[in-house]
Amino acid sequence: VIERKTIYDLINSVYDGRLFVQCSDLINHYSKPLIIIEGNITDLNNAEKMGDLGSKLIVDKIRVAYDTLIKIALDFRIPILYTPSIYYTAELLIQLASNRTKDGTDGGPLLKKIKKSNPFYIQQLYVLTSLPGIGTKLATRLLEKFHSPKNVLNASVAELARVPGLGNMRAEKIRRILDTCVSNHNVNNTQTRLIVNATDDSDEIASGK
Repeated sequence: VIERKTIYDLINSVYDGRLFVQCSDLINHYSKPLIIIEGNITDLNNAEKMGDLGSKLIVDKIRVAYDTLIKIALDFRIPILYTPSIYYTAELLIQLASNRTKDGTDGGPLLKKIKKSNPFYIQQLYVLTSLPGIGTKLATRLLEKFHSPKNVLNASVAELARVPGLGNMRAEKIRRILDTCVSNHNVNNTQTRLIVNATDDSDEIASGK
């Protein structure tokens, strides 16, 4: 599971006492927790961006941030990754999910965390990378061209093929996946029940049941 924090979230959660409680929850409930810190740590010197904390007499916010990160890494033993912006956070999250899928790792909680807790842009990229042959770069290009996942899913083979790097064969495969009715295949009841049960389990994870 992934906990994403901007550099401002990090400091705020230190001063309101939430951070170390969250770290304890992560290591108690998940086998491989990960924390992503988003943003530039030097921005902590910008009082305007710090909001309410900007008016507080913090001797050295950067020192506090580093001290906090050391405790997370050494005391809680939670890995920390850094990204400069939300765009690169999206890239990182999708790459993590892709690697887990390739390795055959059950990425249920990780994927649900991506979908549930991050902005629409990340969720949209995740939706598009579920299409065959679509990675982060192509998903980004598709969003830039069509502006929404809905428009991508409604695009013709010719329209999809015009996206740089996608190509006609991949476009045809995507359209085939999207347009083929399940009833055209001999899917037996047992397989259908397995799919339904797996979906129900995923919904429970997402809702926190």
